[in-house]
Amino acid sequence: MAPARDDARTSTPIGAERDPRRVVAFSDGVSAIASTLRVLEIRPPEDTRDLLKGLGELWPSYTAYGITFLLIGQMWVNHHVMFDHIHSADRLVLLLNTLLLMHIAFLPFASAVLAGAFESGHGERTAIVFYGISYVGAAILFNVIWEYARHGRRLLAPTIDVAGARAISRRFRPAPVWIAVGTGLGVLHPLLGLVLVAAFIPFYWLPIKGEIASVKRARESLP
Repeated sequence: MAPARDDARTSTPIGAERDPRRVVAFSDGVSAIASTLRVLEIRPPEDTRDLLKGLGELWPSYTAYGITFLLIGQMWVNHHVMFDHIHSADRLVLLLNTLLLMHIAFLPFASAVLAGAFESGHGERTAIVFYGISYVGAAILFNVIWEYARHGRRLLAPTIDVAGARAISRRFRPAPVWIAVGTGLGVLHPLLGLVLVAAFIPFYWLPIKGEIASVKRARESLP
């Protein structure tokens, strides 16, 4: 007879609570594929007589690739921030995470549309709105997953306390507004809108001090 597990899952009306490690592994795979696909869309210049000029004219593709890769990487990191502290994943968490991965997998296409519009000089406003909406959806889902998981602490592990969970919420909440403002600015001036969206990157790569302090307190409380 197999020994009883200390972290036995419970069954709820929303579905049995499952080990989130498979959720994280699947999410890692989708993020890795999505971040790689964008570079495959960058085509080398067909006319190589002035190759340097041709390569320089591809700057919109390089820009879109760089921003998209870093943003997907950022989402991958913050996905780990969430699931490092989510002890169980019920059916709703699985659904919400699937919707999040659907948005992430869509981002290389949105990035290609953005690069194509800036390279051609036509449709930049529509492209930045299309690109921004894709990220707003992902940012909203991050907030929904985390707020659902921390509600009543039913799905959270003891690795984080109430203050630490609240600190993560404070970091996640501005993201949809930030990207929406950048998208709105892109309607007036596409390049400035893109710059504002890109400014999102360094801020969200910063460590969450409240989470670090919470993890430290949890470790110190262990015997």
